[in-house]
Amino acid sequence: MKIIKFKNQALTPCKIVCVGRNYVEHIKELNNEIPSEPVYFIKPNSSISEEIIYRDGLHYEGEISFLIKDKKISGVGFGFDLTLRDIQAKLKQKGLPWEKAKAFKASAVFSEFVEINDTKNLEVEVIKNEKIVQKGSVELMMYKPEFLVKDIDEIFSLDNGDIIMSGTPKGVGVIQKEDKFIGRIYKDGKILIEKKWIVN
Repeated sequence: MKIIKFKNQALTPCKIVCVGRNYVEHIKELNNEIPSEPVYFIKPNSSISEEIIYRDGLHYEGEISFLIKDKKISGVGFGFDLTLRDIQAKLKQKGLPWEKAKAFKASAVFSEFVEINDTKNLEVEVIKNEKIVQKGSVELMMYKPEFLVKDIDEIFSLDNGDIIMSGTPKGVGVIQKEDKFIGRIYKDGKILIEKKWIVN
């Protein structure tokens, strides 16, 4: 089973619940409809990775990711929801599930997680090859973290160690071999987490 790191401990998430279409500007950039309720999909434990592994048509989506304990948010980390965009588009056209495009091996790439007491003033930032390509905050989310925890738990049940990937801001794009990425989470304007990757 795959693990994530939290407070120098190894945890084994049962599942990752991802929130689609939670930032209006990202919805617009992909020409999607604004949903009337949250859009959820699940990545399995096998999707977890510390590396970005290149595949044809691979896109990055940087996200504020929340670690769950006792059905509450206990930690935060940076996460990449990696997406095979062309495959996703074909599946959507046919009205089919997204798993092939979203839940494949190494499609959920995480930093370490750190403890937080609240979700106020959290921001995510993605730097690709020394250029900022994504930036967004909790304040821009259509559905806020505390609502997501309650709603997701009612639908799927949240277990200790589960992760919520809370959606991506605008600026998603393609990944090439040897691209250099930096993922950051800010709290109150200060860097809380920073993780660097070079695409394998």
